[in-house]
Amino acid sequence: MTRLRVAYLLTQDSGGPVDVTVRLARALLETGEVDVRVFGPVPRRGAKALDGHHEHVEVGDKADVRAGRRARAVVRAWEPDVVHAQDRRSGLVGAGLRRRHKVIQTYHGVPDDVGEQWFRGVRGAVRPSAYTRTVLAADAMVARAVHRIVVPAREMGRFLATRLRVPEGRVTHIDNCVEPAHVHLPVGPVRRLVFVGLLVERKGLATLLAALALPGVMPADATLTVVGDGPERAAAEELAVALGGRVTFLGFRTDVPDVLRHHDALVLPSTMEQQPLVVAEAMAAGKPVVATDTGGVADMLGDPGDGVALAAPGDVDQLAARLRELFADPDPAHTGKRLAERAQDRFAPHVCARRHLALYRELMG
Repeated sequence: MTRLRVAYLLTQDSGGPVDVTVRLARALLETGEVDVRVFGPVPRRGAKALDGHHEHVEVGDKADVRAGRRARAVVRAWEPDVVHAQDRRSGLVGAGLRRRHKVIQTYHGVPDDVGEQWFRGVRGAVRPSAYTRTVLAADAMVARAVHRIVVPAREMGRFLATRLRVPEGRVTHIDNCVEPAHVHLPVGPVRRLVFVGLLVERKGLATLLAALALPGVMPADATLTVVGDGPERAAAEELAVALGGRVTFLGFRTDVPDVLRHHDALVLPSTMEQQPLVVAEAMAAGKPVVATDTGGVADMLGDPGDGVALAAPGDVDQLAARLRELFADPDPAHTGKRLAERAQDRFAPHVCARRHLALYRELMG
């Protein structure tokens, strides 16, 4: 079988697209069927896994035409069969390589001010800003220019087809991948909650703190750990005062899987997501998850009748109800075990690598 040469293109050094790219590249290299090289900044996490398979390229601004040309020249010189862009800016760069190479982009998410209702096509929903609509128009142009768009969540595929008018035949759904984890099921009732995410409005931390502060929601011996940093941190710390010292802010951490292992359950109250990596990481570790019904989260967690705990985005009372149920569950390990099995089937790196390799070979004919 012909050995493929796959170039991954990044313009960021951290974040979900970078973490996924590092895991995917390593998993493909382990198959022995693919030559892989990652072009971009040095990843803040997992760089050692790319030793000998990384080439430093910087495109710091989408308007920097010269940097884009340099990046394309470096990629072209390696003579890949497939170029796979893994973030929005690299999609713009990669689209310029489509005449000589098969080009793919993974569409990891929409801009921050795209609301869930507008995303789902609800009539009368608040439209995003004019600037965001311009960004989405550019996304649509790139999606039509490249050979295939990969979406981690099926809901994003529907958005691309209905809102951005991307032909459905150009869209392929492939789940994200997360590191395999040792399963640490909660012992006894859930008491140690953890939130992981950038501290921006759409992550919903203020909603979570308001829900926990309602009477009868948070047991006296329960705690919340907040992992992440961002512009909403100061406001969140003020809200947390009402919980009497039971909230700890850790800031940005590179060891999220280890932090998850030492907690009982994850809560993610975002107003907009696609397929959040932290949910898959919590599942892989055997942790129950309370989340909002946004993007592909419901599909990740499984059958609504099988202990899936979802609330409407931004709804404090619904989130409080789900949290009460979580704290009252005498056997959260049952849910954790089911989620760990589901994560192994869907989000393991070798599963992700196999599906990407099938797509690459399909495009190469």
